[in-house]
Amino acid sequence: MDRFVIYVDENAMDTEVIAALRSRGVTVTTVLGVGRLEKADDDQLAYAAVRGCVLYSFNVGDFLQLHGEWAASGRDHAGMILAQQQRYSVGEQLRRLLRIREALSATDMRNRVEFLNNWG
Repeated sequence: MDRFVIYVDENAMDTEVIAALRSRGVTVTTVLGVGRLEKADDDQLAYAAVRGCVLYSFNVGDFLQLHGEWAASGRDHAGMILAQQQRYSVGEQLRRLLRIREALSATDMRNRVEFLNNWG
């Protein structure tokens, strides 16, 4: 199965979650790591889309809106995983992200939005 890379938006950057994912073989890129702090949400999604990365963010409302706008205009993205901020512990985020990655390929995630709360 083609595994997707996770691109972590600045509001979801938690060094413990990122380290835990990486220790389990998940390729993770962060806005900090690629020098894209404080870029607009649309720019972050475009960056992830060009690189085939699934965006992980706590910014549910804005990215859901962008998903709809992109779909309406025929723009493709590599997928999004959205979660409510401060709802999940590090361990719970890790478990749910790993479940999504195990169940869905990069192809499955294309133009798709998954909510972390659905993967409990």
